[in-house]
Amino acid sequence: MIWLIGSGLMSVDYAKVIEAQKYNYLVIGRGVNSAEEFEGKTGKKVIQGGLEQFLKSDPVLPEAAIVSVGVAQLYETTLTLIDSGVKSILVEKPGGMTQSEIDILYQRSEANSCKVYIAYNRRFFSSVIAARESIKAEGGVTSFNFELTEWAHIIENIDKPKDVLEKWFLANSTHVADLAFFLGGKPKELASFVQGQLKWHPAASVFSGAGVSESGALFNYAANWESAGRWSVEMLTKENRYIFRPMEALQVQKRGTIPCINVEIDNSLDIKYKPGLYKQVEAFLLGNDELLCSIEEQVLLFHYYEKMAGYKFDEC
Repeated sequence: MIWLIGSGLMSVDYAKVIEAQKYNYLVIGRGVNSAEEFEGKTGKKVIQGGLEQFLKSDPVLPEAAIVSVGVAQLYETTLTLIDSGVKSILVEKPGGMTQSEIDILYQRSEANSCKVYIAYNRRFFSSVIAARESIKAEGGVTSFNFELTEWAHIIENIDKPKDVLEKWFLANSTHVADLAFFLGGKPKELASFVQGQLKWHPAASVFSGAGVSESGALFNYAANWESAGRWSVEMLTKENRYIFRPMEALQVQKRGTIPCINVEIDNSLDIKYKPGLYKQVEAFLLGNDELLCSIEEQVLLFHYYEKMAGYKFDEC
């Protein structure tokens, strides 16, 4: 049995892949409106009242749980599951909103022999899996760059809590940074610069930086939330430049040539379901964590994310 915590739009996507993989599952939601919408889209009944209320009924614990609640509730919900004895948890990114929250989740999961993973589904895009194989065959990444520009004119109008918008780099942009560091290696050294601010994101609006990864690859990144741009990642080997722009697609530029060539990939699952989600859930439920982001890995990366975003953090 699988528990799906949350009944919002993302949970609808999770329900589709869980059902496609033929697992039995319960959906545990809190709000009446979201529960009704979920039931209308999936035909699956939602247990309303929230996780803590449900736990009072002393239910049989699941084999695994997927946490797909609002960003502001990710930490508390995951912590409750850990303390309740659930041993395998996939939680939507970023898992928590501060380094201390991520640290506590890691410490508590270790104490309770619980495996916790952060759901960065772009690691499981067909484009990423194909490029990863080619990169390995070519001796690895020698340098990489990425852009994390967010469309501020759109975001300022979405219905999100103020504290979530103020940490939007963590709540959303880390999708790009995680993918870049997943393919190119986690930072070993990082210099970051920020300037500007937005009404809903006072920490910064323009971001830039560079560093060297643990694999020895040099990297740089940039984002300007007050101008034009989009998400993109580029990985360079001694033979090719691999371009994810958009990240669902893959292009390659061969050394000594100018054209960027579209790479044919089998992306049928990314078309049928939310991109990356089917393979991510499959890997999680089968216990294949090679591509998953562990809570331990998130502990190591979170400090860099806060530095890149210009957020205040405790120096280590």
